[in-house]
Amino acid sequence: MAPTFNDVAFPVQTERLTIRRAEAADVEAVRAYRQHPDVNMWMPSDGTDPDEFRRRFCDPAKLAGKLVVEQNGVIIGDVMVGIGDAWAQDEVSDRARDTQAELGWCLAPSAQGQGFASEAMREVLRLCFEDLELRRVSAGCFADNEPSWRLMERLGMRRESHTVRESLHRTLGWLDGMEYALLSDEWRQRESQERESQ
Repeated sequence: MAPTFNDVAFPVQTERLTIRRAEAADVEAVRAYRQHPDVNMWMPSDGTDPDEFRRRFCDPAKLAGKLVVEQNGVIIGDVMVGIGDAWAQDEVSDRARDTQAELGWCLAPSAQGQGFASEAMREVLRLCFEDLELRRVSAGCFADNEPSWRLMERLGMRRESHTVRESLHRTLGWLDGMEYALLSDEWRQRESQERESQ
């Protein structure tokens, strides 16, 4: 049986950050930056309805795959790790269960531009590929959300698609979308090359 978040020894530390599992008590700290216009511009929900935001955030199914990122004990971001099954033919579908994850992230405006997103997501990738033993991660964004897809590229993720006006934005209308992915063996090779170059 594949490891789950319950098998990971949270919290985990990076050079400047602490990453831990999200709790219902984190909802207001997360909502404080999620409702900022520069943040909610690209998020699925604008976060302005406090009751709806609390309901979604505290939903046990969503909370199970959510992490928060702290700097000096203050929540500065959150990460979604949606573990799921890969597509497979019926005869081998048992081998495809819980082998991949969709990632999503959000960072408070006050924490942006300081390398925190890269630092946090490098550790999340390590968790995915080492601790959770996943074989593939993916992430998507609006093509207009350049900081997000630039982060994916810095993380070594590969652009797998650029769709044309298939994503409906609440104020901008139909926009292009981008999907990126990374396989565990690609990640391991990159990590090995980085260690050798140091």
